[in-house]
Formats: sequence, C-alpha cells, structure tokens
Amino acid sequence: MRVAVIQINSSQQRRENLEQASDLLAQAKDQGAKLAVLPEHFSYLAAMADMPRAAEPLRGPTMAFLAERAQKLGLWIIGGSFSRKSNDPTHSYNTCPVLNPQGELVAHYDKIHRFDLDLPGQAKWEESRYVRAGRRLVTVDTPAGMVGLTICYDLRFPELYRRLRLKGAQVLSAPAAFTQATGQDHWELLVRTRALENACYLLAAAQVGDHGGGRRSWGQAMIVGPWGEVLAQCGPGPGVALAEVNPKGVAASRRKLDSTSHARLLPRAWNRER
Repeated sequence: MRVAVIQINSSQQRRENLEQASDLLAQAKDQGAKLAVLPEHFSYLAAMADMPRAAEPLRGPTMAFLAERAQKLGLWIIGGSFSRKSNDPTHSYNTCPVLNPQGELVAHYDKIHRFDLDLPGQAKWEESRYVRAGRRLVTVDTPAGMVGLTICYDLRFPELYRRLRLKGAQVLSAPAAFTQATGQDHWELLVRTRALENACYLLAAAQVGDHGGGRRSWGQAMIVGPWGEVLAQCGPGPGVALAEVNPKGVAASRRKLDSTSHARLLPRAWNRER
C-alpha cells in the first residue's frame, strides 16, 4: 500500500492552513497514496496559551474538513492533530483522529506526553499547563496494517511504542511539530530508532518553518522502514513524501532480528505476544 506523510507550514490562519492541507492531500492522492498522515496542529498553530481558546469539539470544523477530504479523495487520513475541547476551558486535548475513505471517524488518540521546553531565543512551550494528557493507547486496523497512534513528543518515550507493538502495531504514526532547536539533532535519530526497535514502519509527518511568535519547526517529514531505513523524506518547505508499506516487510524484518522477543523487563507481556 502506498502511503504519504505531509509537511506543512501552519499558522493562526485557519483558512490558509486548510487550503494548504487540501492541496497536499490531493497531491498525495495523485501520486498513488491510499493513506496520508498530516502534521500536528495542521489546521491551527499558535502559542500554547491560545490553544485552549481555539479548541473544537471532536466533531467540529477540523473533523468536517477531514471527513470531506477523505470521502472526496478516497483516502484513509490520519489527521495529524488538533486542539479538542475538554470539560475544563483552560485545558484542551491534543487529539489525532483517523478517518476511513468513507469519511467516517474510526479512532482518535489524545497525546499522552506533553511537551515543555524553555530555551533562550525560542518560544516557550508549556503544553502541560494548557493541555490535558491522554490516558489510552490506541491502535487502528487499516489496509496498511495495524497502526499505532502517537503524537510528536511521544517519540521520546520508547515504552509507549513498545506497548503499541504489544497491541499488534505493524505501522506507527507520529504527526509532529518538532522544534528547530531539538529537531536538527534528535528528529531523525528518534524516528529511525522507534521504527527499528519495534520492527515497524513509522510515518512521521511534520510542521516546517516559521510560524510566528518565535516558533520554528524542523520539518523533515519521513517514512522509515522496519529495519530503520529511511524510505522517503521531504525537503525544505511544504511537501509530500511517499513510500510503499507492506506487512510482509514487517514480518521479514522480525524474522531477521526482533529484539522484542528477547525483552526481560516485561516477561509476561512479551510471552503473551509470542
């Protein structure tokens, strides 16, 4: 199955963001993609303090846009993420929806690990101050295989990915808005490692460039294979990267080397998978 990861430069201008996303989804479809992954906060990206005020219900405008695009293009869409309302007006969820080609919402994941960073010359990120943490691991069955859902900062927590592997994941998705400061050193390393150590494909969509307010994202949206190899990646600026995903590739990599079968810290869990 041909899949795509999308790289976008989002801002506080919703209409422009959605037009950009629509164009790139159409490009992915024209190039043969059956599933596409959008970046974190693709429809609206602002300072963290502004995100709860911009939050939507689960079935709000962003979901309506994704449903229309999925149905019109005949695509599976992993909808990056958007700020979703909670019962606390000062906190929202960072939510990743998954839609099938009929435009139906089949799953959604709330980001578990919240990103806090304060570096000189960079916008201050205090996700834990404005975002509620998710509590559920989520996998969804797609024609590309069983997909485990994560978002951005989750990449730094290998235990999350191992548990998704235990739940049957063959493909992992990681829509992101990795900062320029950390992404230039850590992004590719983390994406390739999470794929390799779990013998899974990893689909890492990305924000790129300046967003205003001192925020700048690294980009380099990429698709990595279960042997840790980079199959495709975006260059500078908005774009699309595509590659083939095949569950047989996962099985072949796991036959060659599957470190999960040697794990000893959670022996009962690994025994269940065997």
